[in-house]
Amino acid sequence: MKLNDLRDNDGARKGRMRVGRGIGSGKGKTSGRGQKGQKSRSGVAVKGFEGGQMPLHMRIPKRGFNNPFGKDYAEVNLGMVQKFIDAGKLDAKGVVDQAALQAAGLARGGKDGVRLLGKGEITTKVSFRVAGASKGAVAAVEKAGGSVEVTAPAKAAKTADVSE
Repeated sequence: MKLNDLRDNDGARKGRMRVGRGIGSGKGKTSGRGQKGQKSRSGVAVKGFEGGQMPLHMRIPKRGFNNPFGKDYAEVNLGMVQKFIDAGKLDAKGVVDQAALQAAGLARGGKDGVRLLGKGEITTKVSFRVAGASKGAVAAVEKAGGSVEVTAPAKAAKTADVSE
């Protein structure tokens, strides 16, 4: 067998139906669209239309909302960090940042950075540079002798400015 002998099996590729080529072709005159009506015309889009009845997508109750200002963090738990350090996939000697966590396969996505969460426990001394961290995670890392540097701006504390 040669490359120039290769071809599809019989019937594997079906030709395109040519419509509107005379009554004798079986697909002439109305070209398989039936008679009259909206769907026989060109430029028809009736996907969600239900004849004037309230469409299904509008009848179903809606819940929640998408916060346009919400941050997208890749969430990383301390237990998983410890697991990766023990397995040798993550180097605890230098500063562990988003790039190091992504290279190890721990942090996925998170276009606004990495947020450290306190699930699990950490025993190795590690210094983190992340966009966010929970209080529990910071406490656990510092207890193990490490440090956490949060690069994202902290939430502004609400100050009551009372001027009388």
